[in-house]
Amino acid sequence: MIHIGLTGSIGMGKSTTAQMFRDAGVPVYDADAAVAALYVRGGAAVEPLEAAFPGVTRDGAVDREALRLRVLGDDAAMTRLNAVVHPLLGRDRLEFHRQAEDSGANVLVFDIPLLFETGGERNMDAVVVVTAPADVQRARVLAREGMTPERLDAILARQTPDADKRARADFVIDTGQGLEAAREGVRRVLEAIRDPAWKSRRAPAAD
Repeated sequence: MIHIGLTGSIGMGKSTTAQMFRDAGVPVYDADAAVAALYVRGGAAVEPLEAAFPGVTRDGAVDREALRLRVLGDDAAMTRLNAVVHPLLGRDRLEFHRQAEDSGANVLVFDIPLLFETGGERNMDAVVVVTAPADVQRARVLAREGMTPERLDAILARQTPDADKRARADFVIDTGQGLEAAREGVRRVLEAIRDPAWKSRRAPAAD
């Protein structure tokens, strides 16, 4: 089974690209959706996050804005947050993998915004980075409700720069060129990684 890591900075069009992989019949693991499920009432992260950050839950669910404010600019707090969330996500990914394997899938996409930041690229057979021109990115993000230039800059400061991501990618899909161009990029990625030559190129060299 081939594992594709899909990543990209905020506002680059990663979610749209992930849907294009789904449309092509590829199971996609959505890390953001998995986190959201952990934070709702009854979610597995609610109690441990309240213990780590008293006051960040409300009505039995994690108040994401309160949690964001507690960890913003605090590396130690981010470490505590990751220590709670990452193991839970790991178990969720294993269950996704099991179900996809049972369904007969031979390619999986893992939509992970902080793929490089967490070292997750080491677990992938290929990495796809979604990009767009900086002015397009900022316009997209600042159009979101509640977003400010200061908040956007704070988010970008925690993410690997787009140029670095593109340099480390196996494939780059530019959503600034339009939906059809992005869809063609998805098609090219799937064609390439299903080619036996790709598998042999990715295989470790014999001792």
